[in-house]
Amino acid sequence: MLRNLMRLYRRPSYAVSDRCPWVCQGGQARLSTLLGNAKAYSTAASERKKFYQDVSISQGDDGLYEISLDRRKLKTPGGKLFTVPNEALAIAVATEWDAQKDTLKFYSMHLTTLCNTVLDNPTHRDKGQIITAALKFLETDTVCYRVEDPSGMVELQKNEWDPVLDWIEKRYNVVIGSSCNIMGPQIPEQTKDTFRQHLGSYNLWALTGLEYVITQLKSVVLSFGLIDRHLTVEQAVLLSRLEEEYQIQHWGNVEWAHDYDMYELRARTAAGSLFVHLSSESSTVKRKLLQD
Repeated sequence: MLRNLMRLYRRPSYAVSDRCPWVCQGGQARLSTLLGNAKAYSTAASERKKFYQDVSISQGDDGLYEISLDRRKLKTPGGKLFTVPNEALAIAVATEWDAQKDTLKFYSMHLTTLCNTVLDNPTHRDKGQIITAALKFLETDTVCYRVEDPSGMVELQKNEWDPVLDWIEKRYNVVIGSSCNIMGPQIPEQTKDTFRQHLGSYNLWALTGLEYVITQLKSVVLSFGLIDRHLTVEQAVLLSRLEEEYQIQHWGNVEWAHDYDMYELRARTAAGSLFVHLSSESSTVKRKLLQD
């Protein structure tokens, strides 16, 4: 059934793919506009009239990269100088600003929002607290909760979710399981420790992006599958909405609302995945991603 759902949504979309589909020409990168509903933590308006023409990046004396709008350096909502750790991420953020038209749609600028979150840290969390928050989703993971009826949904969950669970258990040598109980499966402490150690291997920037993906999919399992490139963005999003898609196949959907929600979730998830990879991989891999 997932294949049928995949075919249903195999039309062009505005979501960013795993392979960073922009082309660098003359030093300028062009990235398809990311549409979504990520809410900025600041009190700034979600939209405002565009006030600049040119977007550029430069490297400061400290080695960090800065974004300039008509040669005025970009700052965070908290008033800090907007800096990112590498050129690839700077280009990605710059393209978000460059892609804006007459009106700045801040709610569509997911990469910028994630950078602001790291730089301002509005919730005052350290890596340990972010990891703890991310692991809480494991206790209520989407793919671990199963229904007992109808039989069609039971079979669909088994056919589509079990292979992902099998993959992650083998990949990380852990036990997760699933349950029809409202309390969910009992996740062994050893499994939590393994995932905690794995999450701890990410730097703060990448970890912030990974937590963002987890909150979008409401699943540690699907998020790890996406970041490890076992799943595509399209697959991960559909698997996270399996029950809803089943109901729509049987009862229909609101004409435009369902597609809009689907594409929004794809855009947010794709942006988070891109942020993780650009924040954590080697410069050689980043350059290859930008050239693809």
